[in-house]
Amino acid sequence: QVQLVESGGGLVQAGGSLRLSCAASGRTFSSYVMGWFRQAPGKEREFVGTIKWSGGNPYYAASLKGRFTISRDNAKNTVYLQMSSLKPEDTAVYYCAAGLVDQGFDYWGQGTQVTVSS
Repeated sequence: QVQLVESGGGLVQAGGSLRLSCAASGRTFSSYVMGWFRQAPGKEREFVGTIKWSGGNPYYAASLKGRFTISRDNAKNTVYLQMSSLKPEDTAVYYCAAGLVDQGFDYWGQGTQVTVSS
């Protein structure tokens, strides 16, 4: 059974940083791409970025590139989302997801709340 468990969310002041983790288990993810998404209250889910377990550079939403960094630790089956220069508009529930490359995301975590105060 595939499990994705996010952690690291919390309350941070504007301008601060936060690192989210997504621990994956339940299968071999070497052919998978991991994605980060977020959803703010009353808004649609927004794409943040992706990274492949097999290698290569992460891909980011243009509006977030430069402030957000995605990385992975294959040995720990964990993907990270490092967020810096946070703004109140970054407040959202952040989700990680997994899916086969070019086939969409089949598995989702439960989400972790990030709140940025002004």
